[in-house]
Amino acid sequence: MAIVKIEDNQKTIEQEVSLKGVGLHTGKNVTITFKPAPENSGFAFKRVDLEGEPIIEADANYVTNTQRGTCLEKNGVIIQTCEHVLAALVGLDIDNIIIELDASEPPIMDGSSKFFVEALEKAKTVEQDAKREVFVVNEIVSYTDEDSGSEIILMPAKEYQITTMVDFGTKVLGTQNATLNTISDFKENIADSRTFSFLHELETLLEHGLIKGGDLNNAIVYVDKEISQKTVEKLKVAFNKDSIAVKPNGILDNLTLHHPNEAARHKLLDVLGDLALIGTRLQGKVIANKPGHYVNTQFAKKMSKIIKNERRNHVPVVDLHAEPVKDINQIMEMLPHRPPFLLVDKILELSEEHVVGIKNVTMNEPFFVGHFPGAPVMPGVLQIEAMAQTGGILVLSTVPDPENYLTYLLKIDNVRYKYQVVPGDTLIFKLDLLAPIRRGICQMQGRAYANGRLVSEAEIMAQITKVK
Repeated sequence: MAIVKIEDNQKTIEQEVSLKGVGLHTGKNVTITFKPAPENSGFAFKRVDLEGEPIIEADANYVTNTQRGTCLEKNGVIIQTCEHVLAALVGLDIDNIIIELDASEPPIMDGSSKFFVEALEKAKTVEQDAKREVFVVNEIVSYTDEDSGSEIILMPAKEYQITTMVDFGTKVLGTQNATLNTISDFKENIADSRTFSFLHELETLLEHGLIKGGDLNNAIVYVDKEISQKTVEKLKVAFNKDSIAVKPNGILDNLTLHHPNEAARHKLLDVLGDLALIGTRLQGKVIANKPGHYVNTQFAKKMSKIIKNERRNHVPVVDLHAEPVKDINQIMEMLPHRPPFLLVDKILELSEEHVVGIKNVTMNEPFFVGHFPGAPVMPGVLQIEAMAQTGGILVLSTVPDPENYLTYLLKIDNVRYKYQVVPGDTLIFKLDLLAPIRRGICQMQGRAYANGRLVSEAEIMAQITKVK
């Protein structure tokens, strides 16, 4: 598998836009506001009704409940039923956005993603400068829930595709399939597919005080059993209806299906929204058999872990013989370090967000005299120092007179050493910004590679200070 950079730029929205409605399960009035977000920030929910306006990132690792929708929780703050909103964002090819809520649950609207799509289109998408990162699938990944028989398979494909296959074991619904061959078809073919429930499930939900915001306009109810007059009376009260009827096709009340296989299409919508919690775009085909929020989010957690490991072990592809962006003399013009403490030889890549440098480790390094005689190993602390020097080039490149600044380490976190570095190795350092540089303070994820594998990594915080 591989993480690759493609030519497409990331996207956000041009202006904020709001919608009002009620939460499906809470029944509370809620306003949802979509706001532009910076590059590489992804999707995040903000609870503006709570003190401090806490933010919950759309991350599979925050999933705590999948009973009647996907629930996120971080530090005791909850976002319920997030999947329809997330599906709309992915379906419109958006990468970065803030989703403000003044309640715990987005409005259910009509039970689909249609109204979110329409609002976001009014806000207009705009390209950002940063490139989009995509996880390219080149081997099959699967997850099976033995209890339910649900299964998700991800296989190689030329673009992101999803097929859902559902079998509800009832005459009223039976077996259905739905396919999204390209994300650009989402708006027309999937977005208006509404959530649904069976009558027996509906009765249970009502008894437990759930779906307080539900009515027969925001969910399709399939009648999968004989309906008693007592049940009819309960439903009339619950949905504030003068009358309740069952259509010949087994659907409660007067809804007309948008698609013959609307149930399977909505399941596909849910898969798309739940897999947005992976946090990285996919290039591959998803086949989901009997999908549900539990299996969807378990698969999202599995993929998130796989991608994290792949990213850590993704060795930068560089041409060691290419003309460097900065050679050793240009490096010394920026950094105050000098041999034997200058530990980076060339800078091969340099952008506003990352830097790649190299260090040729030779037997002549002075630290090998005592570390260790007869079995030379480059000290791990010097690997981190070399990373920091490479990162220093990144932060110093933001000022017009770098020769007048010094770089100081403020903090080093999550240091890990994987393999020994010995004479003859060529170390490749890659440092990526974890946050925008502010007041000369730079937070970076640093990784060192040798012999085609990750040898060490650390999160580094540094600050540049002008020489008085």
